[in-house]
Amino acid sequence: MAGSLVLAAMPLAPALAQEGLGTAEEPVEVRIIANEAFANSWQTLLVPEFNKKFPNVKVTFDGVPYTELLAKMMLDATSPQPEYDILLVDDPWVPQLAEIGALADLKGEKVAALTDSDYDWDDFNAAPLAAGDWKGTQYAVPVRSNVLLRFYNRSLYKAAGLPEPTPEQTWGEFFADAEKLVRDTNGDGKADVWAVDTYFVREPLTPTIWQSILNANGGSLLDGSGAPAFANEIGAKSLETHKRLLDYAPPGALGHGFSDSLQAFRQGLVANLFNWGSVYKSTAVDPKSTTLTVDEVGIQVLPVGDAHAGTHRGIWIAGISSKTEKLEASWAFLQWLTSKQGESVNASLAGSFPARKSTLTGTPAEPWLGPVYQALQHAYETAASGEMWRIRSPKSDAAQQVLADEIARGLAGQATAEEALATAAEKIAKVLD
Repeated sequence: MAGSLVLAAMPLAPALAQEGLGTAEEPVEVRIIANEAFANSWQTLLVPEFNKKFPNVKVTFDGVPYTELLAKMMLDATSPQPEYDILLVDDPWVPQLAEIGALADLKGEKVAALTDSDYDWDDFNAAPLAAGDWKGTQYAVPVRSNVLLRFYNRSLYKAAGLPEPTPEQTWGEFFADAEKLVRDTNGDGKADVWAVDTYFVREPLTPTIWQSILNANGGSLLDGSGAPAFANEIGAKSLETHKRLLDYAPPGALGHGFSDSLQAFRQGLVANLFNWGSVYKSTAVDPKSTTLTVDEVGIQVLPVGDAHAGTHRGIWIAGISSKTEKLEASWAFLQWLTSKQGESVNASLAGSFPARKSTLTGTPAEPWLGPVYQALQHAYETAASGEMWRIRSPKSDAAQQVLADEIARGLAGQATAEEALATAAEKIAKVLD
């Protein structure tokens, strides 16, 4: 670390700086491959802010559908002449990309020589920073940090005569409230508001709800040797808790995932939503996408299990292609984006969550971010203590698909919790072997 700081403090030779960061006559173009869900907004909102400091670095985002993104990254990375200088990577993909040599070491000598002395790696929260690490090498940095959080509708709690939930609320207390939150508000004899909605559909992110409960109950996906460790009493109890949520969810919730549950909450139909925290701005702040207001929407970790509260890490991290010929310009953009200034800009303009402790404990750029930052810091600490993230392996996606299939069977009643988890453990052991 000390050597890195010394190198970072050394000024670059003028010729190198001019060439690496471009000139007005010859700008440098950095191409980034990213999820199409936010690539365009980052191009529109963030690149102009970056260009205020680095006017001669032209940054171009190429948005790719999520389902195609990893495959395209892998194909590009193995090409003799890759198109992309920066890769925006989902949480579980770093091992796959690192194993094929696609990513540069961001703490290695070359990048360290380009790193500002005040960049401060230690300021990052451990959970989001660890998403970019594989076998002790930092291949990527958190640029759109995310965790599963609990959104709740204060108006619906008040109408049901219930106090607002707290981060200390247990699952038992949650279900006691849920009985009173399912209500008929128009007197036609049928419920028209419900207690909760979240992921139940057969898809790879649905198991993250179960895993959050599993971790909160003191369980884990793998043991110290890397073998599946969830096909036990704790795992079954946690899956039954996930399944029980359906008793208090809207009709048809078994087919609900990200979008369906999110829309139900935004329309004021459910009192609680377990979903990714990054949707807070569009759910509580932006009148174009929600019927709710900041005053109505609370945010905190998921209920407390036998061990602690629940959450789940889902970080978008960014790394630099190991084959890029534009290392300085690429790192200039990533370093700016993940600096204290860049995080603040990203949060206020794009609604992205920061990863730095100083950002989360400082004065937020917008008032609505204050309670969000408190919940996020708590969630990061909870995620780090419980290692609440998907399996870290070059075969993570295959393992996650197994969990998606078997958790869905358990939720749908096509198998008991014990049967579904035993099958999942057997298949994942083979996948990871």
